Amino acid sequence: MNAVKNKPFPCNACGKCCRNVHLSEQTKFLDRGDGICHHFNESTNLCNIYETRPLVCRVEQYYQTYLSDKYKWDDFIKINLEICEKL
Repeated sequence: MNAVKNKPFPCNACGKCCRNVHLSEQTKFLDRGDGICHHFNESTNLCNIYETRPLVCRVEQYYQTYLSDKYKWDDFIKINLEICEKL
């Protein structure tokens, strides 16, 4: 079993990443013009297309596809949590 399955990304659904898509080259295409993802529902704090969201929004799958050869899963989590705190 891989590390991602053993320890999922500790997302608390705060929506900070969805409110700041303009800050990353990988997510700029989701910007509705004010830095917020056009799929983000501000009244529920949830994604309107969660089941079909882009790969960049699927943390574990994005990691497996693009970053697993560069970072250990625990290090990737740490880096991303530091980014979350800055947002």
